[in-house]
Amino acid sequence: MGRPQDEAAQGQAEGRDTWHGTRPGAQAGLRKQQAAQTEAELKAAAIRVFERSGYLTAKITDITAEAGRATGSFYKHFASKEALLEALLADLLAEGDASAEMAGHGTDFRDRAAVRWHVAAFWGFYRRHRAIMVALEQAALVDETFAQRSRDMLAPDLGHIADHLAALDLPGDRLVSASLFTVTISGFAATWLSAANRPDLGRELSDDEAIETLTTFLHAGLGGAS
Repeated sequence: MGRPQDEAAQGQAEGRDTWHGTRPGAQAGLRKQQAAQTEAELKAAAIRVFERSGYLTAKITDITAEAGRATGSFYKHFASKEALLEALLADLLAEGDASAEMAGHGTDFRDRAAVRWHVAAFWGFYRRHRAIMVALEQAALVDETFAQRSRDMLAPDLGHIADHLAALDLPGDRLVSASLFTVTISGFAATWLSAANRPDLGRELSDDEAIETLTTFLHAGLGGAS
């Protein structure tokens, strides 16, 4: 059996931490993984708090308590509640970019199927992320700086829709028409996917009926049916 000093020397030669039996690089990787996990837990906790009490009244202490973390840990990942919401928005945009690569993504809105694909994709997206979408709307109402940053981050998506309208005889500028498209979809989703806003239809509005109604309205309104 080697002497302790020999083992230490061998560990240093191999670049290992002799106390923990792991390389410094592995320790750094573990710390990075733990930091990513904490950040994910804070984001998930924030979404639950926003869903329960709304973005404007949510406090950082509410979020850290929900996550089971010390308040100080929050500031290792986010400078403020606004910064956390911006990070959630960035996550949503990344998911949206990924969805554009999915099968069935048509790019010409003369085709009703292409319009329906986008309506259905947004409807499902809003349903999954309703708490964040509502939080973004609330934040924009009280913070113009945040509202502008949100507009800047969403601008590429607006351009994406405008590109799909290129072959249509539109009632106005392509970007104006694209904004009409996105505002109509988001407003419709905000109305019917929220128990507080939903009109009393006397029955449930199914996802399929909502998507079909909205698709027909938008496709005809933008000139695709002409």
